[in-house]
Amino acid sequence: MEKRNSIVIIGGTACGPKAGARARRCNPQARITILEQENNLSVATCGLPYYISGVIDSQNSLVARSRGFFKDVMDIEALTRTKALAVDCEAHRVEILNLETNKVSTIDYDKLVLATGSAPVVPDVEGSQLEGIFTLTKIKDANAIRNLISPREIRKATIIGAGLVGLEMAEAFVSQGLEVTVVEALDWVLPTLFDFEVAAYIGRHLQEKGVNIVLGQQVIGFENDKNGRVRKVITKDIELETSLVLLAIGTRPSTELAQEAGLTIGPTGGIAVNRYLQTSDPDIYAGGDCVENVHRITQQKVLAPLGSTANKHGRVIGTNIAGGSEIFPGVLGTTIAKVFDCNVARVGLSELQAQEAGYDVVTCLVPGYEYATYYPKGKEILVKLVVERSNNRLLGGQVVGPGETAKRIDVLATALAFGAAVDDLANLDLAYAPPYNSAMDPLHNAANVIRNKLSGYAKTLTPMEIKSKLDNGEDFILLDVRSPGEWETRRIEAPQARLMPLRELRTKLDELPNDAEIVTFCQASVRAYQAQRILDGAGFETVRFMDGSIAAWPYGILSTRPHSVAKGTTHKMKWSSE
Repeated sequence: MEKRNSIVIIGGTACGPKAGARARRCNPQARITILEQENNLSVATCGLPYYISGVIDSQNSLVARSRGFFKDVMDIEALTRTKALAVDCEAHRVEILNLETNKVSTIDYDKLVLATGSAPVVPDVEGSQLEGIFTLTKIKDANAIRNLISPREIRKATIIGAGLVGLEMAEAFVSQGLEVTVVEALDWVLPTLFDFEVAAYIGRHLQEKGVNIVLGQQVIGFENDKNGRVRKVITKDIELETSLVLLAIGTRPSTELAQEAGLTIGPTGGIAVNRYLQTSDPDIYAGGDCVENVHRITQQKVLAPLGSTANKHGRVIGTNIAGGSEIFPGVLGTTIAKVFDCNVARVGLSELQAQEAGYDVVTCLVPGYEYATYYPKGKEILVKLVVERSNNRLLGGQVVGPGETAKRIDVLATALAFGAAVDDLANLDLAYAPPYNSAMDPLHNAANVIRNKLSGYAKTLTPMEIKSKLDNGEDFILLDVRSPGEWETRRIEAPQARLMPLRELRTKLDELPNDAEIVTFCQASVRAYQAQRILDGAGFETVRFMDGSIAAWPYGILSTRPHSVAKGTTHKMKWSSE
């Protein structure tokens, strides 16, 4: 009888089970074994913050498939509580440890899959192992946190890291009645994903929800109480009283097995794989958080620790270990998260990332609404596009706000995947009906703003450039073309600021010096752009409008009056209720 092909998969969270299930469908005869250290398989770890908050009431809801399902339906042997100790590439053998019995044995393979995931980063500082300090990657982590906060005996929680997990957990902790502080070493929240002006929108929303944001501060240690529990977080400049600490400063690929087996590790620290997700050993494949990926825009190697990527990897691997030749094309960094009432999403390159990669870019900030403004209860969103100036190619996008962001970021992800230019985006035939969209989607508007900039019609300054001019006391006119009522409600208080409603602009042109530098603004830049074109047509020499206007202003209060900046908070993101 012909020998059955033996497939061994190390890792049972996302990529591993997906690879096994796909391989079984492609090859009904293969002998497939999954090795997993934990008790559960196919755990939806992205749902852990919602389990802690109580939105998901049972941990069983996070377990997609049981060991019995894999055995009975898929004919896959799942060995839980089993750790892979070593891989012998030459012998095609894995040494394994049963964590329940401490028995060591071996299992042979024809094809091996490494889906070993990633491990949370724990800072190498004094006190980092104290009781009450947690990471969040497993159900047991979530249960430990729930057990601490459920009696309602602690009041303060501190999150180290303002990434996606950190901000999702801020909401979870607030929902459980805790006072929450988020400490971030860099200058704004979500610093590796979003540009400053978009991150500022998110940070302001967090503060409105009662979350204290401390920026530009790296943790240097933790202090314990008399019972050995964490009681203080210590940074360079401040000390924070706390009863619970969540470390959410990122993850590192778990590559120990691969390194010890002699497989190639890439420059990112992830396992190096080719387009077929093969490692440097052609009989060993790898996917999920433990591998490096190709960014589809820059073609550079990147890490992409996302469940969506891991599942795609699993399908490609499952096909190929069963004899196929499917290619994984790479990633775009598509990301979305819920931060209280704010939906935050991004894809491709941020402006900062594009500049660091050497692109000459043009960008826009475009406020809008999720659907037709006359249809009730529409919510706002803010769109930022990043476009390559030389060929109009889309490089990335960010969408944030209480309104619908998911469908916009998915449209952008699709456009980027096919190498679309901004003209393509402007003319996409998107669905329109008042309950779902405006006749011109916010993405259409953003694309047209970019086109106007590239054609020379639209001339802009960013909010950051204007803030710098105000802080430096530069001589220019900051022309507010809104209505008097809007001016009274919310305005930029500066010597340079002046109100001249758009309806009156054409009749008051003689009140403006022809040779003055003028920057127009309104609520969302539509009137500001119109004002710029009116002034251009009247012969004014230097006229620009504020990109995004007040709706995209990232500085909270609209005032240039001096205000104190709390120690441990950078000047780049300071909000006040003044």
